[in-house]
Amino acid sequence: MSQQPIFTNWQNHHAEVWGNTPMRLAHRLHQHELFSNDALADLISSYPRKHYSLVQWGSHGKSGSYREGELGGLSGGEVIRSIANGRIWINLRNAPDVNPAYAQLRDEVFEELRGRLPGFDPFTTKLGILVSSPGSRTLYHCDLPGQSLWQIRGSKRVYVYPHAAPFLTGETLERVALSGVEVNMPYEPWFDDHATVFDIEPGDMLHWPLNAPHRVDNHDCLNVSMTLEWFTQDIRRSHMVTMANGILRSKFGVQPQSRSTVGAAFWSKAVFQKVLRETPLVKRQNKAQRPAEFTLDPSNPGSIIELKRAA
Repeated sequence: MSQQPIFTNWQNHHAEVWGNTPMRLAHRLHQHELFSNDALADLISSYPRKHYSLVQWGSHGKSGSYREGELGGLSGGEVIRSIANGRIWINLRNAPDVNPAYAQLRDEVFEELRGRLPGFDPFTTKLGILVSSPGSRTLYHCDLPGQSLWQIRGSKRVYVYPHAAPFLTGETLERVALSGVEVNMPYEPWFDDHATVFDIEPGDMLHWPLNAPHRVDNHDCLNVSMTLEWFTQDIRRSHMVTMANGILRSKFGVQPQSRSTVGAAFWSKAVFQKVLRETPLVKRQNKAQRPAEFTLDPSNPGSIIELKRAA
């Protein structure tokens, strides 16, 4: 498969609009052997606890509530069956660090993107895999790195919103950067009237402008998706300015007037945030992994077993 282009409908003009507007492209990764049932089951069976998040969504009848759990010794196949029958998703972060075959796949994708996008040369790249239950929802949020979403199995509806006020303000982006929490952003139902909406199927890839807010609703089927994220020098500069502006606003009461990533003002902010971001004034506390509240029930796919909390 590596001898064939990963994108199946790429045209020259796609390079001109990349990163400037939400876009859908076609790919062939849903046919890749690494995403077969057996390959995914084997990957999950060997996944280290520190690299995955197992989440029950809509717990206690609340659509926006989430709890973290553990696999409880289930095989990868059993985990997938539980997800298909429950209100659960598993986020397999850093798949290339767990299995080198996924590192090779990541490198192949970015090699093709470098060849198709003049000047595109990310220095940090990541690949993750999300297996999610029918009806699963990802709340309104934005991401700090560049992002793309690759549909492998199932179907979902993706809402992508303008990366401008009121959908995203500089202050909101600064809070995300300083806190590391991407959700809990201000959202109103009427935002949907201004969203670009995609219903995606296996073989679809979505990319949107940097930091553009988005949310996702699974259709009534098991979903498997791959996510890619990256930092280029331009994205890194944007992030440094966001950090500096956030520190100025939240710690010193200064209302930043610029998000420029060039010139003397930028370099002043770059040094300013570098000096302060590792100090107690700004540095985020290292958060321990959220304690697991449940494990999957091996005898009843889709059900969970509550864990007893320490007194």
